[in-house]
Amino acid sequence: NFVGSTHSLLLCQSTWHDGKIRIWIQFLIQTFRKLVHLSILNTMTSRTTSSVMMLMILSSRYHVASSFSVRNLAASSTIRLFASTTTPEETDTKPEPKVKPLPVKYTMDEIVSLCKRRGIIFQSSDIYNGYSGFYDYGPLGSELKKNVKDAWWKYFVTRREDVVGLDSSIIHNPKTWKSSGHLDGFSDPMVDCKETKLRYRADQLFFSPVKVEGELLGFVCVQEANDEDMMKDAKKQAKALLKSLDRKGENADPFEFKELVEATEEEMGKIPSPGSGKPTLTMPRDFNLMFQTQVGAVSDESSVAYLRPETAQGIFLNFKNVLTTSRQKIPFGIAQIGKAFRNEITPRNFIFRSREFEQMEVEYFIPPGDDVWPDFHKKWLDDSKAFLLHVGLREDLMGWDVHEGDKLAHYAQACTDVTFKFPFGEQELMGIAARGNYDLTQHTEGSGKKLDYYDEERKEKYIPHCIEPSLGVDRLMLALICSAYAEDEVGGEKRSLLKFDPKIAPIKVSVLPLVKNKEALVSVARELFDKLSMRWNVQWDASGAIGRRYRRADEVGTPFCVTVDFETIEQDNAVTIRDRDTTEQVRIPMDEVISYLSKAIDGY
Repeated sequence: NFVGSTHSLLLCQSTWHDGKIRIWIQFLIQTFRKLVHLSILNTMTSRTTSSVMMLMILSSRYHVASSFSVRNLAASSTIRLFASTTTPEETDTKPEPKVKPLPVKYTMDEIVSLCKRRGIIFQSSDIYNGYSGFYDYGPLGSELKKNVKDAWWKYFVTRREDVVGLDSSIIHNPKTWKSSGHLDGFSDPMVDCKETKLRYRADQLFFSPVKVEGELLGFVCVQEANDEDMMKDAKKQAKALLKSLDRKGENADPFEFKELVEATEEEMGKIPSPGSGKPTLTMPRDFNLMFQTQVGAVSDESSVAYLRPETAQGIFLNFKNVLTTSRQKIPFGIAQIGKAFRNEITPRNFIFRSREFEQMEVEYFIPPGDDVWPDFHKKWLDDSKAFLLHVGLREDLMGWDVHEGDKLAHYAQACTDVTFKFPFGEQELMGIAARGNYDLTQHTEGSGKKLDYYDEERKEKYIPHCIEPSLGVDRLMLALICSAYAEDEVGGEKRSLLKFDPKIAPIKVSVLPLVKNKEALVSVARELFDKLSMRWNVQWDASGAIGRRYRRADEVGTPFCVTVDFETIEQDNAVTIRDRDTTEQVRIPMDEVISYLSKAIDGY
């Protein structure tokens, strides 16, 4: 009956209208399912094979959007082999096979390439061969960056009653930087290679003596990187040193790395430069990191100003303004997102250390007292970690670094960094510091204006202390890209994707009309697209096989694909929503699509 009905349907094409033909195709598909389920088609005769082929051709020709796939229904290897070569993939909206995660190990070069290829981050002034330390954010990158900043603002400002916002200017009165200490002390130690003219930050170079059974033979010097790369470079240099001393084959003692700033003048005369391989490095000297500019029509000493190296000082300058206008009482915080500029000696590791960057900071003002700040500091540590997990950072790549001794700033009571395992090593991602009242005290002295606070509960006047959680937007972007990059296997096919959390994904939804040459179907899909784009950034993709369109969406991190098919306009007024991470598909009525996606993306 199945074989005969399929052949009859083929003959009736010229006399039946399209709607009737589609109904019969769907009926025969259901019949075929039952035959497979009952194991009646464990083997296929040539007539059966011919009938199945004709049915598949007809379903493709008449755009019957169903979950029909011989590949899924087949009970024998004969059927699976046949199906794999003849399934009409362009209209095959079947559920995809189960996802099998694959281990991922990537290099920084691969991350940089991925960002450029997918329009996330470009080198600034690219057509002029770039400009070191500056980067531009492309179509996806600018959207991702905006979403990250919006998520931070919503988490720490909008949803809290004790934090208000601020947007201060990039250029402040130059006296600001004298009071804050930046003019005299905001510097990094720098060394130059006298032969190659290359410049390095001394605290990013590490040296170690090369010894054989305790005998000092020389030194190696490597740039900061992950442990594996640093060790590899050091071994290479040590091997070359032993060879030059005719001691090839001997094993050097374990390395004892120190920062170059700890080297004595005598050791500096023997430590090789990473650029020349010879002891050609200068002694470390301070290099001020602030960008200088001129304000006004006349360029002289009185017109000198600076681009801000951090956003925090703008908050301290406006402490009184915000306090008197916002009706806040201590404890309360002032939050700001803004650009900062540092003339880095050696900008490196992509957007991790650049000369123009963006910060998200809160100065949370609290009463003084050694028994007060530890609880507030602990609370901000917990809140900061919760936010990072909230936006999709991988917890297994996060760590803590508690500053102690020389690592702690002279004015700070405590400071703890949230670290992240980047491809180039574990580095600081975010700092949470208990800064005391140093900044407000300095600006009180520098400006002559009182920046104190009268506490009605304690019945005393004091200069508030503060807790400062500070997070770089660009560093967080890089950490999120590293966290999101994944590879898996779907039905034996390798897939690369970005598993961005839906709330920060640059494209939230991709709307896919099953075919682009049926006006009724396309108009329904376009109407849905217009509605969704009023709320989120949504992509329209109507070209290519449906599987290929899924993969395109996966590659840029789109969490959901919505497919509009013939069943939508002819039967159930519903769409298929496909999840990026699991590839699972659900059928949702058209009038419930927005509420379904809203809960999945926004959480409500």
